[in-house]
Amino acid sequence: MRITKQKILRFTLISVSIVLVLIIVLFLFRNTILQQVVSKAETKFAQEYDCDFSIKEAKFIGLSEISMTQINLIPKQADTLLSIDKIETKVNLFKIISGDIQLENLKLDKGFIQLIKNKDGKNFASFFKKKTQEQTTETEEKKDYADLAYNLISKVLNLVPENITINDFAFRFDDMGKKVNFKTDVLTLKNEQFETLLNVQTNSFTQKWSIKGLVNPRSKIADLIIKNNDTTKIRLPYIDEKFKLPTSFDNLHLKIDNIETDFGDLHIDGSTSVENFTVNNSRISKKDVVFEKAIFNFKLLLGSDFISVTEDSEVIFNDIRFNPYFEYNTESDKVYTLKATIPKMKAQDFINSLPKGLFSHFQGMEAEGEFDYKLDFKVNLDKPWKLVFDSKFNKYGLKITKYGEANLNKLNSEFVYSAIENGKRQRSVLVGSGNSFYTPLIQISPYLQKCVLTSEDPSFMSHRGFVSEAFKQSIVKNIRDKRFARGASTISMQLVKNVFLTREKTLSRKLEEILLVYILENNRIASKERMLEVYFNVIEWGPNVYGIGEAAAFYFQKQPIDLTLKECLFLASIVPKPKKFMQQFDDLGNQKSKADRHQEFISKIMFRRGLLTPDDTIGQKTPIYISGRARHLLHLREKDTIFRDTVIVEEPMFE
Repeated sequence: MRITKQKILRFTLISVSIVLVLIIVLFLFRNTILQQVVSKAETKFAQEYDCDFSIKEAKFIGLSEISMTQINLIPKQADTLLSIDKIETKVNLFKIISGDIQLENLKLDKGFIQLIKNKDGKNFASFFKKKTQEQTTETEEKKDYADLAYNLISKVLNLVPENITINDFAFRFDDMGKKVNFKTDVLTLKNEQFETLLNVQTNSFTQKWSIKGLVNPRSKIADLIIKNNDTTKIRLPYIDEKFKLPTSFDNLHLKIDNIETDFGDLHIDGSTSVENFTVNNSRISKKDVVFEKAIFNFKLLLGSDFISVTEDSEVIFNDIRFNPYFEYNTESDKVYTLKATIPKMKAQDFINSLPKGLFSHFQGMEAEGEFDYKLDFKVNLDKPWKLVFDSKFNKYGLKITKYGEANLNKLNSEFVYSAIENGKRQRSVLVGSGNSFYTPLIQISPYLQKCVLTSEDPSFMSHRGFVSEAFKQSIVKNIRDKRFARGASTISMQLVKNVFLTREKTLSRKLEEILLVYILENNRIASKERMLEVYFNVIEWGPNVYGIGEAAAFYFQKQPIDLTLKECLFLASIVPKPKKFMQQFDDLGNQKSKADRHQEFISKIMFRRGLLTPDDTIGQKTPIYISGRARHLLHLREKDTIFRDTVIVEEPMFE
């Protein structure tokens, strides 16, 4: 026993002696070691990033405090990337010995970081070099999202000291003349309290942002509020110039509650909220879109092969609450999953909570009852045919008691349709018996009704405004073609777009279209027959040709009831692009073979569905003849301007 105690004592003394010797060596040679570290950094920047990195003076003050002056990072033949007059910091030597660099204090005086992109290139380009195929493959094989994210977060937070004082520092950004300058006179972090006044300057505005709150880099928590120093809204710089997307808000609250790993997965919990978030963009809406109150309580989960927003997360827009779920998974294929659940809520609360400017046609709308909603969407980019799309809307005594700006009841009476294109009114069309070209459904050739329904919306008479299978097929085709090759618009959607909305291609218009179609179809405001009748009498069939009455005369000098199957197949084929009907004909006025084949394809589908009989095809081999005013347009085309490309054939939604 005595021998064992002696050995332990001897081992302890030796260990302590070694540590003391190491500390003494570090203390005596600390400046030499520091110079070697600086020298290695200079060499690395020169060799790997083609940059000149220099520090005029670097030295220890005492055992653990470091002072550096005139630090510069200048890429070869490019603008300075970083320049700092003086840095004083304190490091934990024991952490350095263990390989975990951790700064305890930081004082920085006068400096800037600037990212510049101009006609000569980017001053930061060398730091984002493209990897070789071998490097890319190696990186992909070793990729672990949770591990990568946690290591990055830990290293960054370890480099954030517990106490910071920064004086006269700027971050500049210049993208081909689109300039942003963030500058702070004083930034402090002391006793977990962060505070700064940020001067923001762009080509078009200048603001001062106040940023205050709790920051604890060691505990990995934060609670910050960002607001303008005066009473005006914060404007987001660069985005408005770069993307034509002016964006502003009253204040932003960001909170990080937890960052931890558990059995190899990384959990990041927190919340962010914004008040009066305003967006102005012609692709979103013609008006300002305002979210009065928006909150995102997020729970992020990262694993070795997935990144997700869990179903415990919650999004709040005014009184609308829903639980989102998103996952990007690369375990075998690249798979995206999106789910959304809106718990049962009052319909009127939903209407009142819609963002201002995004649903202008719903202003003044009133409703009774409640509803809930669930969306389940999953797409495998490597196997798009495995697409999952399930949308469930459950209503509980839901009823529209008062319509807003869009009076859907007008479909049941005579009204004036205003044709609008590119925001400009073209002409007005009376939808009713007062118009000599107006044609009741019973006086429209059954062939035409069958042809248009087959090519545009085969299940129109039975669906409730939307066809999930069509939507799925549209997504699959667009993924395969890697472009927008097919839509999933039903006749109900086309009708609402034409009669109640404009043809502007905005997110606002599309969202309003979806909601109006649901209300129209699920409240049985108009019969299917009446909707189809109005549809045939308002859609465009050619240049300044609206309604089937005008179209039958324009192309064939006939009444709609007298149209042949061949003529109806032609008319159905031009519905998607009526102004380009001439592209289906050659310079002699004969229909091109591709157009013939497409129309024959439609007729075969109609045969398979029992919509045609052999007797219906008698005389179908006779070439179609345009005899109305449209023929005059065909003759006017000069041969050197004839469209010589192949006809773009629109596939029917279903076979």
